[in-house]
Amino acid sequence: MKVGLLGFGRTGKMVSKHLLQESSVELRFVVKKNEEHHGRFASEIFGLNEREAPIFSLAKTPLSVILDRHPIDVLIDFSNKSSVMYYPLFAENGIKIVSAISNYDPDQLIELQRLSAQTAIVHSPNITIGVNALIGLAQFLQTIVPQADVEIVEEHFRDKKEISGTAVRIAKTLGVDVESHVSSVRAGGIVGRHEIIFGLANQTIRLTHESIDRASFAEGALEAARFLYKRKTGFYDMQDILGITGLPDGEHQTVAM
Repeated sequence: MKVGLLGFGRTGKMVSKHLLQESSVELRFVVKKNEEHHGRFASEIFGLNEREAPIFSLAKTPLSVILDRHPIDVLIDFSNKSSVMYYPLFAENGIKIVSAISNYDPDQLIELQRLSAQTAIVHSPNITIGVNALIGLAQFLQTIVPQADVEIVEEHFRDKKEISGTAVRIAKTLGVDVESHVSSVRAGGIVGRHEIIFGLANQTIRLTHESIDRASFAEGALEAARFLYKRKTGFYDMQDILGITGLPDGEHQTVAM
């Protein structure tokens, strides 16, 4: 399976390293918007022997040229929501898309769903396998104790400014208000931690997921890419990949067009 990567920030670097070390995948290129590392190979940056995964800056090389020179089966996106502008080109070329982007605008979500008629797309703001299992468990627990108060605590590294897209998704899925029921912690180098608290009169139930290493995002993205590789069209999320059926998903609902 031939894969391309959009984004080479903190998480994108970890994802590219993981893909380079995965024998079942060929990372054909890494694309970023600024010119840092343009012309280098991702493998060189990680101290690997082979010259693999050339890094391209979109300020220097048009995306169409990159795709002509380095055709791929699946594109994995860990950049930001503005990159949705490039998705039509991927769809036109029959390239499947794994989007791990948070906080799309409504019109951008509409665009993703429109393009899913041309190619297969997975969208999951938090693409880790564990956090999606957490959401499934929380939904099940809520059916058992519907009277419980629900509070969500999200913890991330110091420089993360916006509220976690995963926390927003959890809140919407469990039917609680984001502003009044989600608390944020920013400290040190926390990768990502989400806790869902179910408060009853004389007891609490807590469900917690913590990403210990950003490799967890790479593992989830790779599972999503393998899932899409066998499909031609459609709009999916990680619950589809994990086989969690019959559960509503706050990020996978149809947007009115």
